[in-house]
Amino acid sequence: MNILRRLYDWVLSWAATPYGTAALFVLAFFESSFFPIPPDPLLIALILGARENAFRFAAVCSIASVSGALLGYGIGYFSWWTISGEFTALAQFFFDTVPGFTVDKFNMVQGLFEQWNFWIVFTAGFTPLPFKVFTIAGGAFDISLVPFILASLVGRSARFFLVAWLIWKFGAQITLFIDKYFNLLAIVFALLLVGGFVLLKMV
Repeated sequence: MNILRRLYDWVLSWAATPYGTAALFVLAFFESSFFPIPPDPLLIALILGARENAFRFAAVCSIASVSGALLGYGIGYFSWWTISGEFTALAQFFFDTVPGFTVDKFNMVQGLFEQWNFWIVFTAGFTPLPFKVFTIAGGAFDISLVPFILASLVGRSARFFLVAWLIWKFGAQITLFIDKYFNLLAIVFALLLVGGFVLLKMV
């Protein structure tokens, strides 16, 4: 936890430098495959420092995150299984070192892909679920690439642009609300959205 806290503080420190936007891109890119700190804190800090650039920061974050999702997909597709169907050394490294990335979660995702496909990638992109697990699993289980990209783009963009809009609209006072309730509301919204489409299909 101390390591994660130091990483978190290091990420936030970039907001006070001229390289904040570049750091946001790099962070969002690698968070989609292995980096443990989400880009939201740096995104929020940058917007608070320049609210007029809120949606530009959100766009940078979204593009980088979806690009990073393709890296995660490629890792899963090309480097996850041995010829005999066992985990590779790289896969085992992820399980051993990346926080929140476990064999149990990875195996659980396979069933979610089979049942929900587009919607589970969207949900992982929009909510605080570990997006990297889903990007790598998407490649490892060879899910269709075009729906994967579309779901990643919609989910990640919806999350980052919503955060940007809230801060652009309400300023610093909204940050406490985001810290305490945003992830919970994101989960509720995603469940309602997915549930609504399921009901439409059943009618």
